[in-house]
Amino acid sequence: MTDTTITPSGTASTVAMLPRSAAERFGARTAARHLVDGEWRELTYADAVRAIEEIALGLAALGIEPGDRVGILSDTRLEWTLSSYAISAAGAIVVPIYPTSSAPECEWVLGDSGARAVVCENEGQADKVRSVLERLPSLEHIVTIDPAAARQPTLDRLRGSGEGGDHALLAQRRAGVSPDDVYTIIYTSGTTGPPKGVVLTHRNAISVCQMVQKLRFISPQETTYLFLPLAHAYALTAQLASYEIGTSIVYWGRDANQIIPELIATRPTYLPAVPRIFEKLYTAAMKMTEQFDDEQRARFEQAVRLGVEVRRRRERGQDVTPEMEHAFEQAQDTLYGRVSGLFGGRIVQAVTGAAPIAPEILEFFYACGVPVLEGWGMTETTAVATVNTRDALRFGTVGRALPGVELAIAGDGEVLVRGPNVFREYWRNPQATAEALVDGWLHTGDLGSIDEDGFLSITGRKKDIIITAGGKNLTPANIENDLKQTRFVSQVVMHGDRRPYPVALVTLDADEILPWARERGLPEDLGQLSRNPEVIALVQAEIDRANTRYAQVGRIKRFAILDRDLTIEHGELTPTLKVKRSVISERYAELLDSLYD
Repeated sequence: MTDTTITPSGTASTVAMLPRSAAERFGARTAARHLVDGEWRELTYADAVRAIEEIALGLAALGIEPGDRVGILSDTRLEWTLSSYAISAAGAIVVPIYPTSSAPECEWVLGDSGARAVVCENEGQADKVRSVLERLPSLEHIVTIDPAAARQPTLDRLRGSGEGGDHALLAQRRAGVSPDDVYTIIYTSGTTGPPKGVVLTHRNAISVCQMVQKLRFISPQETTYLFLPLAHAYALTAQLASYEIGTSIVYWGRDANQIIPELIATRPTYLPAVPRIFEKLYTAAMKMTEQFDDEQRARFEQAVRLGVEVRRRRERGQDVTPEMEHAFEQAQDTLYGRVSGLFGGRIVQAVTGAAPIAPEILEFFYACGVPVLEGWGMTETTAVATVNTRDALRFGTVGRALPGVELAIAGDGEVLVRGPNVFREYWRNPQATAEALVDGWLHTGDLGSIDEDGFLSITGRKKDIIITAGGKNLTPANIENDLKQTRFVSQVVMHGDRRPYPVALVTLDADEILPWARERGLPEDLGQLSRNPEVIALVQAEIDRANTRYAQVGRIKRFAILDRDLTIEHGELTPTLKVKRSVISERYAELLDSLYD
């Protein structure tokens, strides 16, 4: 039976109280390291809470009241964390926005949430907001993190205005926040229509902190390297757990090409990441085997199997034979040490989530001394629900339920979740809330199974959300419907699950394209037109147009035009003319693969 109790940590009961609690317990300990002019600088918990409280008082001076929504439109950086905790301390609600969001996407999140202020990373992000400002009647303040023209306040000025503020007022604000108040509204794409705002309470957030503590998943001595977007609930939980446990966060320098050098330089012990980074490193490692002869390749594979076996025996306290130990030490010099060195050489564990990852990749890194533990959750579960641990690890599964979380499998195979981490509601969307929460259980939309030891395996999704290799959730219907409004296009099927970027298969509308071709003296045959440069350019122009409405990660990068339309007769469309995605993916698998060459 699942343990559904959580032992209170005896620290903060809300996120509003968490920084002050952390400062009291860990004051002189390093809370953060970040790059400033190419130099790594440190901030203690005492320093951090001082900055947080001054920013919070600055927000209060700006007129931000308890319950107001305040957006953050920025890449992951120290100031994101300080701003987020300051918003909570002021009694307001954090509304994260992906820095890659387009202006219309920013407009939707800020407008739907009714945000009164937004903290933007720089002038470029602020300009996106300004371009839609006339349609955001509630938005009164734009604050930038980086120094900018004096068109709006900066975070430093905001903090300065709070330096001499009334700390009694701030204490009152913090005390006025209850565990069941809203902590954050995180917008996540649904299957149709605009993104929905997932309402997470302070109780949700603190429950995850307590789960991590009870599981002893990380220790106070850990150093976390954080490059995941803090607009994603997954990264947000790492930030929360750090202040609960007292670990140090190393914030990446915001240059993707420098992640590996920064890992080597900062030598973290804990790395939350998405599959893409592990897939890239695995691919790089596998390239060296391309030049191997059969004997060398066999030795490589044997070293991987040996690494897994020896490390698992050590975890279980089992004996390792002298022969195995000798072979292991040899492989340590030739393989294991080189791979672990790419992560700085001190990784105790890494966690992967937000998208599936191949078990062979996990086994490879485990063999090399970098345990990559797969977990599973969604924004609606405050990012977490299950996780593998070093002493309870089963490759190919997403682990067992966290303390206090219950799992069940519905009759149709859907995974159901119940626990203190499950969200309260969708913001101003009671119908969607009622569909997701039934009798206290969250209907996740994922299909799965639970084995006799409680390990969960995810086997698919009931709906058509695409999760890229980078862990970003995409709604294909939106851009597909945009493109289908083009007169020359009949059907569009976006593809990109577990892939680095989205691609699409396009079919031509014969009633429109054939007359267009006739006027230009082109062949009146769909098969020939699908390969014609003029037609390809025509479709490319329409895709470019549609792409401008979406964030970079959601844009179609490549496409192929099929030589005929999709039909009911070929089993590609339902009687109501909906595309059968699984059929398309299987039937055109080779063509889709070619778009990633």
